Amino acid sequence: MALITSAPFILASASPRRVELLQELGLSFSVMPSGIDETYCSGETPSAHVRRISQAKATVVAVDNPEAWVLGADTIVAIGGEVLGKPKDRDDARRMLRRLSGREHYVLTGFTIVRKSVSVLCRKTVRSTVVFRPIEEDELQWYINTNEPYDKAGGYAVQEKGGLFARRIRGSYSNVIGLPVSEVFEILKKIGAIRFNGCIYDRPG
Repeated sequence: MALITSAPFILASASPRRVELLQELGLSFSVMPSGIDETYCSGETPSAHVRRISQAKATVVAVDNPEAWVLGADTIVAIGGEVLGKPKDRDDARRMLRRLSGREHYVLTGFTIVRKSVSVLCRKTVRSTVVFRPIEEDELQWYINTNEPYDKAGGYAVQEKGGLFARRIRGSYSNVIGLPVSEVFEILKKIGAIRFNGCIYDRPG
């Protein structure tokens, strides 16, 4: 029994984490990064930002692929009103991880699913809470000298070495990685974008 899509499916993102999460579902899809400007707008809240960026990513790709289902997503880390993007260098990574050390922070992902030919646009924002244990200085120096922090929001990857710092996660774990798979799957199934090929089941009664 296979998971199939009702039309071509496109991930409008270059994130290897999102690619891996969708591949784990057995989904067949193409990857087409949108290349949009992800700069914050003045006065924009974190949740408003991820909603806007995810919709922009999906819409840009959908314009040239109107028959396809297009998924756009954006993930940020927020703590104490500050949004932590991807570290620019070791000093920036060190600053971010010291900010997160021993504290609670939020990971927000906005995702949008678009299919232009049938005028479908669905979007949702998912928030997870992550609590870090205090990070010792030798651990910090070790971590920033790996390649791991520098293409991740907040400077860490919870599914890799950075998971050593996470004491608790409330909410979607895959959201912290970069895509809330359960919520995405639920919407894709609801709008008819995916189905199970060869699925036979007994009806109640």
